[in-house]
Amino acid sequence: MIKLVDIQDRRFPLTTGAGSDAVHKDPIYSYAVTRLIDEKGRVGTGLAFTIGAGNELVCRAAAFYAERLKGIPIEDIMANFGQLFNKLSNEQQFRWLGPHKGVVHLALASVTNACFDLWAKTRGLPLWKLLIDLSAEEIVNTLDLSYLEDELTRKEAIALLRSNMETRNDRLGILKQGYAGYDTSVGWFNYSDDQVRQNCIRAIEQGFTAMKLKVGSEDPSRDIRRAHIVREVAGDQAKVMLDANQQWTLPQALSICQELKTMNPYWVEEPTHPDDVLGHKTLADVIAPIKVAMGEHVPNRIVFKNYLQLGAAGFVQVDAVRVGGVSEFITISLLCRKYNIPVVPHVGDMGQLHQHLVLFNHINMGHEALFLEHIPHLKSYFLHPVSIEDGVYRTPMEVGSSCDLL
Repeated sequence: MIKLVDIQDRRFPLTTGAGSDAVHKDPIYSYAVTRLIDEKGRVGTGLAFTIGAGNELVCRAAAFYAERLKGIPIEDIMANFGQLFNKLSNEQQFRWLGPHKGVVHLALASVTNACFDLWAKTRGLPLWKLLIDLSAEEIVNTLDLSYLEDELTRKEAIALLRSNMETRNDRLGILKQGYAGYDTSVGWFNYSDDQVRQNCIRAIEQGFTAMKLKVGSEDPSRDIRRAHIVREVAGDQAKVMLDANQQWTLPQALSICQELKTMNPYWVEEPTHPDDVLGHKTLADVIAPIKVAMGEHVPNRIVFKNYLQLGAAGFVQVDAVRVGGVSEFITISLLCRKYNIPVVPHVGDMGQLHQHLVLFNHINMGHEALFLEHIPHLKSYFLHPVSIEDGVYRTPMEVGSSCDLL
């Protein structure tokens, strides 16, 4: 059973320019870390991601949630984790601060992810292996489907999983093949044009066939120039994504996306405010067939449901260290599977946890194995850092979710 709780505020300043975008010019990558320690000394580690200031608030909220797990065996917690998640996310004092968003929901993500990590370690399995071995009913038992009943009932979720699990043997080859990555670090906002060019050359040499550029400059001509640099270096066959980090208003997005069409972006990411679901729908219709990617700052399954219902997203970038953790990530992935919308996670965890989750999404849920974002800046701080070879994530074999920090 869970005997001790340890909450840590971990912050990692980045080298000059790394991590910068149109909104976050000088970020400090930070984690609110939950460590659940059982009577045998096993440690379940869970992360929630922030950009620095305020990380301590998430830690305090995580401590509130984690204390409620003391004295309970992890198997008992996970047998009906969806019910526990519902109870914690609707705790009357904290719910007023959300509901299901902001500091309190980030804190719940940290605790939830620690539970999944400890569960996998208790069973002596990598998280991806634990998840793909669960029955459809066992998976759904870990989910909170409240407020989704109009789109995804428990019965429908089980049926959707079962139907895709029938063919999962056809997709097990991904474990040996590895899951493709894309380089999101070629074009941080503060990098010079020459840095962007050299980073693109290096990414190609490292085997990446997809890469991303940060846009959202005050001068749109800068974005257009840099986008064409990436396309020129990467070539016509590469996938080049553009990320505005919510910087544009809708009129600005409508205008500049028309100009950016000339370099054929694979997607335009976070083009405007994440709460403007209708704005995303308007933009998606205008710039088609180029697709809109979103989800990095969408806080919960209900808002994702609205995006899917309106057809406002071409790619969903749900992040398990941003929404309520692994459980809500799987819930949102199920919704996306119903709508046949690809899930390409944002990786506030630097890919550590998500390398497990995309394998589960592909093998058990039938999601297409597109690629997973790769951000290398914190690799030296993890006990088991992700392994990337020739632009491909190699399947992690250590027990747990790969989130233990040094």
